[in-house]
Amino acid sequence: MAAQPDEVQIPGYTYGSAAHSPVTLDELEKLKASVTFGEEDAALLRRAGGLLEDQVEDILDVWYGFVAGQPQLVAQFSRPGGAPIAEYLQAVRPRFGQWIRDTCNRPYDQAWLDYQQEIALRHTPARKNETDHVSSTEVVPLRYLIALIVPISTTVRPFLAKREEDPAQVDAMLQAWTKAVVLHVALWSRPYTRDGQW
Repeated sequence: MAAQPDEVQIPGYTYGSAAHSPVTLDELEKLKASVTFGEEDAALLRRAGGLLEDQVEDILDVWYGFVAGQPQLVAQFSRPGGAPIAEYLQAVRPRFGQWIRDTCNRPYDQAWLDYQQEIALRHTPARKNETDHVSSTEVVPLRYLIALIVPISTTVRPFLAKREEDPAQVDAMLQAWTKAVVLHVALWSRPYTRDGQW
């Protein structure tokens, strides 16, 4: 299993010390059931994590290249109406890489749930820009988090296929990955909703 964040130091990475999520473990289990995420998916993700570990930087290169080519997305890492903030993009990158590892290797327990709430808040006016002390846009529009489910999912397939010859296994791991990405975005959407409507 890959080194976990308590064994490495990533600036702004607060896994294990994030505030308690307002989402209950029971709500999480119901959400997992709603995306049909089960133990087999967790096992497939752990396997995928092993295959992707030495490819994380390459995956990030693809994702960063995609964002850079989409003005509406790169704007979320820019000064309002201005140029991208290079140090912001650089600061986020190791946390984004660790997110890949966490998605594959962490148990989806209370600590994981708490950190998803922290990630969610960092996309909203509640915490956007605080972690990296930048002056970027004040919110990442929810529509872009939802839309990014597709590229964040589909672009992983070639990296899985590079290490796994069986196409059926690649498809199974990709399906588990996609379920996990949808689960994350569903949790990240909570701070955007009115009380009682999430």
